Amino acid sequence: MSQVTTPRASAATGSQAGLPRTLPLVRVIAMPADANPNGDIFGGWLLAQMDLAGGSLATQRARGRCATVAVDGMVFHEPVFVGDEVSCYGELIRTGRTSMTVRIEAWRRHLPSDEARKVTEAIFTYVAIGEDRRPRRLPPEA
Repeated sequence: MSQVTTPRASAATGSQAGLPRTLPLVRVIAMPADANPNGDIFGGWLLAQMDLAGGSLATQRARGRCATVAVDGMVFHEPVFVGDEVSCYGELIRTGRTSMTVRIEAWRRHLPSDEARKVTEAIFTYVAIGEDRRPRRLPPEA
């Protein structure tokens, strides 16, 4: 069910077979403080990393503050372990008047291996908000 890849090109370019062809929005090492008693990383920690990645993309498009309003379709394909490198890739897939929909994939690499495995993906919805924390219209695309 999960995808597995080994590098065919530089990991810095994100051009490994199966990996998204963009640079990761977030790349972090899973630490012991992020784990449950069994040594697996908490799903909530992984969700937070994905939200940071999607929020970065949404904030860039909105040219300002955004709020997460929904996460859809998140399924964990396999665990992430302490010491794994986690990379989150994203793409903006839809914009509305005030909202943006972002698809985020999380991949893990068990260091020092070059094998990358997709561990989860989800659709995040963000709303552009103003100083008053109320929805605001998205600016025209640059």
